[in-house]
Amino acid sequence: QVQLVESGGGLVQAGGSLRLSCAASGRTFTTRSMGWFRQTPGKERELVAAISWSGGSTRYADSVKGRFTISRDNAKNTMYLQMGVLNPEDTAVYYCAASSRVDTVVLITLYSYWGQGTQVTVSS
Repeated sequence: QVQLVESGGGLVQAGGSLRLSCAASGRTFTTRSMGWFRQTPGKERELVAAISWSGGSTRYADSVKGRFTISRDNAKNTMYLQMGVLNPEDTAVYYCAASSRVDTVVLITLYSYWGQGTQVTVSS
């Protein structure tokens, strides 16, 4: 099994920044690409950003392009999401996820492991 633990969420004012972290433990050799998703009440979980195993390939939702940056440190088994110029529409529970695929994965169904989520609230 693989355990994913998110941290770094919280309350921030519009225009501010936050950095989320996702620490992986357990059978991490079974995971490759990773991603960040977010979900608000009544809505489906949506992809925010994805990163390949090597970190050389990334994908972003149009709504966060230019504001968010996904990265990873494989030596630390940790993935990050640097979020900038936050707005109230970014308020959600953010989840990290891991896939066995090597390349960036955008389909939610291809992610096998999930963290419990961290709340990000952006006040106006």
